[in-house]
Amino acid sequence: MDRRDFLRLSGVAGSGLMLGFFLKGGTEVFASQAPAGFSPNAFLRIAPDGAVTIYAHKPEVGQGVRTSLPMIVAEELGIDWKQVTVLPTDLDPAYNVLGMNQSAGGSTSTPQTYEPLRRMGAMARTLLIAAAADTWKVSASECTVADGQVLHRASGKSAPFSTFVAKAATLPVPDPKDVVLKNPKDFTLLGKWISGVDNPKIVTGQRLFGLDVKVPGMKYAVYEKCPVFGGKALSANLDEIKALPGVVDAFILEGTPNVRGHVPGVAIIADSTWAAISARRQLRVTWDEGKFANQSWTGFTTQAKELAAGAGRSLRKDGDPDAALNGAVKVVEAQYSYPFISHATLEPMNCTAEVKGDKVEVWAPTQNPASGQTLISEVLGVPKENITVHMIRGGGGFGRRLIGDFMVDAAAIAKRAGVPVKLTTTREDDMRHGMLRPGGFHFLKGGVTTDGKIAGWKNHFVTFAAGGQVGSGGSLNPAEFPARFLSNYEAQQSVIETNIPMGPWRAPGSCVFSWVIHSFIDELAHAAGKDPYQFRMELLGTEELVGAGASGPGSAPPYNAARMRGVLKLAAEKIGWGRSLPRGRGLGIAFHFSHRGYVAMAAEVTVSQAGALRVDRVVAASDVGYQIINRSGAEQQVEGSVVDGLSAMWGQELGIEKGQVVQGNFDTYPLLRMQDSPPVIESHFLLSDNPPTGLGEPVIPPVPAAVCNAIFAACGKRVRTLPLIRNDLRWS
Repeated sequence: MDRRDFLRLSGVAGSGLMLGFFLKGGTEVFASQAPAGFSPNAFLRIAPDGAVTIYAHKPEVGQGVRTSLPMIVAEELGIDWKQVTVLPTDLDPAYNVLGMNQSAGGSTSTPQTYEPLRRMGAMARTLLIAAAADTWKVSASECTVADGQVLHRASGKSAPFSTFVAKAATLPVPDPKDVVLKNPKDFTLLGKWISGVDNPKIVTGQRLFGLDVKVPGMKYAVYEKCPVFGGKALSANLDEIKALPGVVDAFILEGTPNVRGHVPGVAIIADSTWAAISARRQLRVTWDEGKFANQSWTGFTTQAKELAAGAGRSLRKDGDPDAALNGAVKVVEAQYSYPFISHATLEPMNCTAEVKGDKVEVWAPTQNPASGQTLISEVLGVPKENITVHMIRGGGGFGRRLIGDFMVDAAAIAKRAGVPVKLTTTREDDMRHGMLRPGGFHFLKGGVTTDGKIAGWKNHFVTFAAGGQVGSGGSLNPAEFPARFLSNYEAQQSVIETNIPMGPWRAPGSCVFSWVIHSFIDELAHAAGKDPYQFRMELLGTEELVGAGASGPGSAPPYNAARMRGVLKLAAEKIGWGRSLPRGRGLGIAFHFSHRGYVAMAAEVTVSQAGALRVDRVVAASDVGYQIINRSGAEQQVEGSVVDGLSAMWGQELGIEKGQVVQGNFDTYPLLRMQDSPPVIESHFLLSDNPPTGLGEPVIPPVPAAVCNAIFAACGKRVRTLPLIRNDLRWS
């Protein structure tokens, strides 16, 4: 029996209470006892014996939503967490209600689902209380729930949920807008440290991830793409490959124009992954490398300087920056640059697919199953409703799994094979053909006044585009800090056209813009002779909201300067800002608003005279609303963001030569090692009267700037080029 059949039967067996969102005639409806033959894929099920199952409908890629989101339901239901079983779901339109969906990206899972999932739990609680009140002939207003029991304190009566599920299932389902939510002061679960529901399987090596999927009759595939972006296969030694041991088939796929990532290549299908990879080593392909075969990072650098010397597309202009800079007491000019990088998920992209006529079944560790389903529909010409997507846990995502190219590749190969096929990309495949974080160049000019304020700021940003589309996160937001806080500000943007596939990397745009902005702010603070922390506090001003009611270029929701001042002050206090340190040791500070979160970060580093860097301590202060869902998960997100941010800035880059990526594995693309990780990472949360948001992205942007500013404080070396290993930090 598969999970879908189990739900169909369990939803009607006994007198279980099942609540779930589903669509009927385009109207949002709630269902109790599921009718025969219909499975709404409920968020919550209470079995006749009182067993509680909560369904985690969002993709899990290590961010913890398979634990945190069911916790929201459990809190409102009033059940002991130890009594809850959490199960994942497949992709199902039933979950596209009340503003929710089944994607996981942009730190949207918490803000998107917090209130709807509370109402899900509250509806079940309301029905159970009503059933108990009717049974006991008392007022429902006199009843409460706790730890899976309904209580009537006046009479001393209590009974477990199992006593009332049969009757509750027959009661009219209340409108979700009418249920009463718990007062947060009465929460007993949210805000606690809760271990991830998958942890036992992870630490014991049980089948859980995409690479663990096994389907009867399954074959294994690899897919060779042209080393040069945009190239395609003209011919290959296919007959030789087919004759190799264990090889089932080998063929050229043409790819599909305008379908993101589904590019031409050569597929090899075999009886095992090893046989497929071994055969691939003997593959000889004649490629048409296309028009981008001579592009290189060196060429990009030259082109960027040429573009910056001219006029770019105007993004925003306030006041008269040129006049302000001419009147400045000190002017600073700087060029900042950062490379393309990989998502480097520890589990490379993989997908298992089976195509039977006009039916497709997919097992994918994806962050965006609906997008992958749509791409498969476009390429294979199969109606979306005929494509089943099983959402498998992914070994890291960071935005890479938002793009469904690996799902389309697997489905296209499986269609040709006529049997289930697991497509596995190697580390080299993923690094050289992933959706790269765009590189970029910033040409900055700023000045300060005699009283130590910023007189004017100019930024000519040179970014990359493929097919005329700027890479994800590669377009400068005209409302980006500090634009709103300056009277004289100008931002321009120029584009280098290439064919490099680009996609969202944690906190797209913000992950690099924060480093550029706060490094340059630090430069201006030193030019003004001001303390970097005080300089930022003065820049943030004294108003609560900045930009309220703004319109025109760069208009955006108001920037809550009060929230940012709060976390900035907290980070400075926790790091011990202002204390005297010997040469070679330094403090740095930065902040950034990203994905609804206000985060400030302070770092303490040591730089030896030989130029060796040690990050001694990092303090993160975050304002992500009035409720931390899972304290354990939240702290892990902060610590992971710090480590990932350091790893990306320290040694990671994808060099481009002759139109292709130079690096291929972790020997040339180093991840941060344990000995280089900060021994102390502190997570501090400043609760505010604002809706809760996610933490996967807001924390990462300030990391590089805080560390680089600390490096300057320690040894006087300003880092303007990433990765760090490209800089000489020696001092005497």
